[in-house]
Amino acid sequence: MIMLTRWLESFRSLRRPEYRAAWLIALAADTLQIAVFPMFVEGGFSPSDAALDVVVGLLLVKLLGWHWAFLPSFGAELIPGLDLFPSWTAAVYFVTRSEFSNSSEPEIIPPGPSPTSRA
Repeated sequence: MIMLTRWLESFRSLRRPEYRAAWLIALAADTLQIAVFPMFVEGGFSPSDAALDVVVGLLLVKLLGWHWAFLPSFGAELIPGLDLFPSWTAAVYFVTRSEFSNSSEPEIIPPGPSPTSRA
C-alpha cells in the first residue's frame, strides 16, 4: 500500500501531461497483455496482441518522441512469453525518469569562495 501511494505521488508530480498519458497507456497495455489477453486470445502470435503493440508503440512515440528504449520493448513484445514482462511500462519509466524528483535526498551545493580573514 505504501508503494502505491508513493507511486501516485510521483505520478502527480509529473509536470507534462504527455508523460502522464504515456504512463497510463503503457500501464493499460501491459495490464491487458499480462492479465486479459492470455485468457481470451490464442497463443503468442495473436493478431490482437501484435496490433496492440503497434498502436502502443506509435502512441508513445507520438507523446514522448522517439527514444531507443522503445525499440527493445517492441521487440520483447513480439517474442511469445516475454510479453509477460511489463516492457512498455519499463520503457516509459526509462524515458521519463528524469521527471521523478526524489525530495528526500539533500541538494548538493557546490563550494563557493572561501571567507576572507579578519586579521
